[in-house]
Amino acid sequence: MNAKTFLTCAVTGNLTKPEQTPHLPITPEQIASECLAAAEAGAAAVHIHVRDPATGAPSMDVELYRDVVSRIRAHNAELIINLTTGPGGRFIPSEADPRVAAPGSTLLPPEQRVEHIRLIKPDVCSLDLNTMNSGNDVVMNTPRNVRVMARVIREAGVLPELEIFDSGDLHLARDLIQDGTLQGPGLWTLVTGVKYGFSASPETLQYARSLLPAGAIWSAFGIGRHEFPVVAQSWLLGGHVRVGLEDNIYLDKGVLARSNAELVAKARRIVQDLGGALMNPREARAALGLA
Repeated sequence: MNAKTFLTCAVTGNLTKPEQTPHLPITPEQIASECLAAAEAGAAAVHIHVRDPATGAPSMDVELYRDVVSRIRAHNAELIINLTTGPGGRFIPSEADPRVAAPGSTLLPPEQRVEHIRLIKPDVCSLDLNTMNSGNDVVMNTPRNVRVMARVIREAGVLPELEIFDSGDLHLARDLIQDGTLQGPGLWTLVTGVKYGFSASPETLQYARSLLPAGAIWSAFGIGRHEFPVVAQSWLLGGHVRVGLEDNIYLDKGVLARSNAELVAKARRIVQDLGGALMNPREARAALGLA
């Protein structure tokens, strides 16, 4: 188990919808405010998506990312900023011709998915390794596209967070470390509770952890009702933790979380009740080798 644990807060995400909760941050000001409040509650890092301020729909607008980051940095220079590169990988096949994308597909060239990383240079960015069924859609992150994104991330001097949805993703990442595309032993996040991916169970986490390279730094999180049980399971297995409205909108059964900070505060209590403590951003930066 860790002497100290760092907590990442994923404040808005790509799939949570404004109609599901009135507390989801949408505008750059709201997203930045939620990040800062999460830091006050105990988060050492924030994982950030942006949204169209007018519609609440997911966005990849570089200027929205820049706005959020500048607002955070104006008030907190130490909080670790982790920007997503996940959007742009979803494919919905047309029924008449499965080779043709149906409405709702978001596939983008890999260079475009990391353009904001190249320009803004956050501390960390996610790098998804998964190609998998996701509801009625398919998420596609081919080895070639992952290599392109990894190259841009490395050239920007940004630490990639390897998001792992199933064991095949982990084996791909290990191959990319072996051939020098990625630097090992790496920063890893195990995603559990997504249908057709890793289940949110102690057995699954133990198995996934056993596949990680020696010396890897890893976190895990659970989707929906699995969020807080996975906080405890990850801590017990020596991992770090993540919560946030991207992953789960409820504080308790049937009770909407009014903010990301409430989710962070509950996760902090779980870690402390188990005998642990959370790192502050400065300590997490040292653990990750960040400036």
